[in-house]
Amino acid sequence: MLGLLAKKVGMTQVFDDAGNLVPVTVIRIDPNVVIAQKTKEKDGYAAVVLGVDDLKPSRVSKPYGGQFPENITPKKRIKEFRDFEKEVAPGDSLGVEVFEGCRYVDVCGISKGKGFQGVVKRWGFGGGRRTHGSKFHREPGSTGQSTYPGRTFKNVKLPGRMGRERVTTLSLRVVKIDADNQLILVRGAVPGINKGLVTVRAAVKK
Repeated sequence: MLGLLAKKVGMTQVFDDAGNLVPVTVIRIDPNVVIAQKTKEKDGYAAVVLGVDDLKPSRVSKPYGGQFPENITPKKRIKEFRDFEKEVAPGDSLGVEVFEGCRYVDVCGISKGKGFQGVVKRWGFGGGRRTHGSKFHREPGSTGQSTYPGRTFKNVKLPGRMGRERVTTLSLRVVKIDADNQLILVRGAVPGINKGLVTVRAAVKK
């Protein structure tokens, strides 16, 4: 599986070859440094460990820094990609050229946090009427029973924290790859905030 760590830069729109206006999300790929390789003989599975964003030496603890070879600066964010379909070696720097020829990609990120929300916003409840003195507007309503078992069951839709979850958007079409600026333009929305870390991989369903 081909994949890299990247950052969501923002959204814009471009014209395709047919002259149609296409909304796209811009994803920037900073140099992904190969930190380590795992093999089936030694580790039981094949994988590549990639890292981005250098850490200040004062921020690196000895246990954390011990996983980096001497010639590689400790990275702030690291991720393991199993069954990497490209021959690499520790110390190599990977960029957008990994996705040359890829027509569709999957993007995984952490969605925007919405804070503590009620049932209307979180679950789409309709609420009660707003007229004739009604005092039932945006409340969740009844959640349990008056008799046995006399409690609220698990997984009932109630108010709570909303957002900031791991979300994967599948099969986004690659509109353009800008090798000079290390950018990928994909059609559609990508989860997360601007400048947030995302994982881009070759689409698994296309």
